[in-house]
Amino acid sequence: MSNILEQYYQCFNAGDYNGMLELLDDNVVHDPCQGNPRHGKGKFREFLQHMERCYKEQVHEPCIFYSADGNRAAAEFMLTGEYLSTDSDLPPAAGQTYRLRVGTFFEISNGRITRVTNHYNLQDWLHQVGA
Repeated sequence: MSNILEQYYQCFNAGDYNGMLELLDDNVVHDPCQGNPRHGKGKFREFLQHMERCYKEQVHEPCIFYSADGNRAAAEFMLTGEYLSTDSDLPPAAGQTYRLRVGTFFEISNGRITRVTNHYNLQDWLHQVGA
């Protein structure tokens, strides 16, 4: 079975966004919990740059599942973070910390991640950062 998601989250925790991007297909689709899907590795790179500017996050104890054929996968984990810089119309950032349960779904083809879909409780995050 592939270990691509283990690599993905190791890169995430290390802040190795280039390493994460290397695991993605050029035409990756990113479906965020809120907002419109992003298409392509360039848009995913922009997303990562935005996240790095606004948040410092770590994935803890990911539980990763792969389908029998390896074409789909899911991960559930706890995410801890610090809100570094105000993100668009969200509450003002003042170094607030948070902890969220996150679920992410993936599609994988030819050894590359072709879809990343994230789910978390935005209302819980807003409450934790003092909205």
